[in-house]
Amino acid sequence: MNSLEEKVKLVEAVFQKLDHEISKFQSATTLHCKFGCGRCCFKPDIEATILEFIPFAFHLYRSNQAESWLNKLQEIDAEICLILNPTQAGTGLCSEYTHRGLICRLFGYSARTNKYGKKELVTCQIIKTEQTNSFADTEKKIEGGLDVPVMNEFYMQLASIDFDLSRDFYPINMAIKKAIEAVMHYYAYR
Repeated sequence: MNSLEEKVKLVEAVFQKLDHEISKFQSATTLHCKFGCGRCCFKPDIEATILEFIPFAFHLYRSNQAESWLNKLQEIDAEICLILNPTQAGTGLCSEYTHRGLICRLFGYSARTNKYGKKELVTCQIIKTEQTNSFADTEKKIEGGLDVPVMNEFYMQLASIDFDLSRDFYPINMAIKKAIEAVMHYYAYR
């Protein structure tokens, strides 16, 4: 059984590996998000696991912000991710970009495996419609064997770190809240 600190390091290692793979994928294609877009962050039905937000919760705990974030999450019944800062320009409008969850990292530059075992790019409508040629070229490259991060493979990596914290998916704010509660509970008995 890993300590909380070990779990944080293991999750961050998965994130680092994914970020590296996405960077290589983006270099091999010309797909990119429009600067300052963040439209995908405004979807009200984004779900996440607790484990993918454990590094963020750990960061909040270590910087004495966990209780204030927990209070904010309990007081505000928002469907949109509370980490989202719609007034921030740049990095996906995320106020905690380095601590964003796995789903936030995967969407746009990863694939799912369909029932025939083929990889299908999971990306936004904006990329599909505004970068039509690049999107079509990328799909052909994937069919030809271009490496693309596969969503379920990264979720399996999280499951190998802590199955219980990565098994269930919750609305994103609930996942963040449960991650903060898990970290606070862990340290309450230390």
